Amino acid sequence: MLGSPQLRPLGEALGTEALGVDLSRLDDETFAWIGNAFAEHPVLVFRDQKLGAADIAAFGRRFGVPRKHALVKYRHPEHPEVSWLTNVEEDGRVDWYGVKRATDWHTDSTYEEELPLLAMLHALEVPASKGGTMFAHMQAAYAALPAAMKERLAGLVGLHGRSSGPAGERLYGDDKGATERPYSELPRPAVVPHPVNGRPILFVNPMHTHGFVGVGRQAAWELIEELAAHSTQERFVYYHSWQVGDLLIWDERATMHRGAGDYHPQERRIMLRTIVYPN
Repeated sequence: MLGSPQLRPLGEALGTEALGVDLSRLDDETFAWIGNAFAEHPVLVFRDQKLGAADIAAFGRRFGVPRKHALVKYRHPEHPEVSWLTNVEEDGRVDWYGVKRATDWHTDSTYEEELPLLAMLHALEVPASKGGTMFAHMQAAYAALPAAMKERLAGLVGLHGRSSGPAGERLYGDDKGATERPYSELPRPAVVPHPVNGRPILFVNPMHTHGFVGVGRQAAWELIEELAAHSTQERFVYYHSWQVGDLLIWDERATMHRGAGDYHPQERRIMLRTIVYPN
């Protein structure tokens, strides 16, 4: 390891830059440092990286198993465990699904049987201004809940489906994109412990959580929206302004995220991403 990498805070609640790391030349000592940092800082930013899909897949395999994304259309042809996050069709026209994709609050793949550990996103082309990604710290959001709400959530089990929560219906309606297989409803506790540090996480997201066991739909949606509004207050949120070469990794349990959706859609926004699951 050449020199000692360092951490620099970017946001009040979360968002931390890892300085002095070249992910294309990653030794075991540096990776161990990244792992330790990531356990305490759920959004890590690496600037000025030059990585292809194979490099991103290899970095993901350091943590676990990168897995193919549910949306078949956006899979990378040579490395299907890596996918495109883009607003550009193959013929150069605007991809309107790509423009609106993931622009409301969610945690990835909570409708899958196994929960992911983390996701990573690498910026290849970015708009001249805005076009950021927002992250909410769900450990901090839980800690700030009133005692009565914590008591209410302690026994609740959320019901998760693919973009079937209030935000998913609002954003996509019936246009949810083609998947390789259908997804059924999955139960998840409303509060879960972090797998490394054990701190409680509010594990309810308005994209994929569409109900709670034993709770009527109207009351459940009201609670989901109330929790989303609480969790996405400015004090819990980091807005990442992208630069070409940024690679960002985030904890898929301790955070929610969304594309800000605040750029002109005619401006190209092209990124590579992967989601990593436990071994």
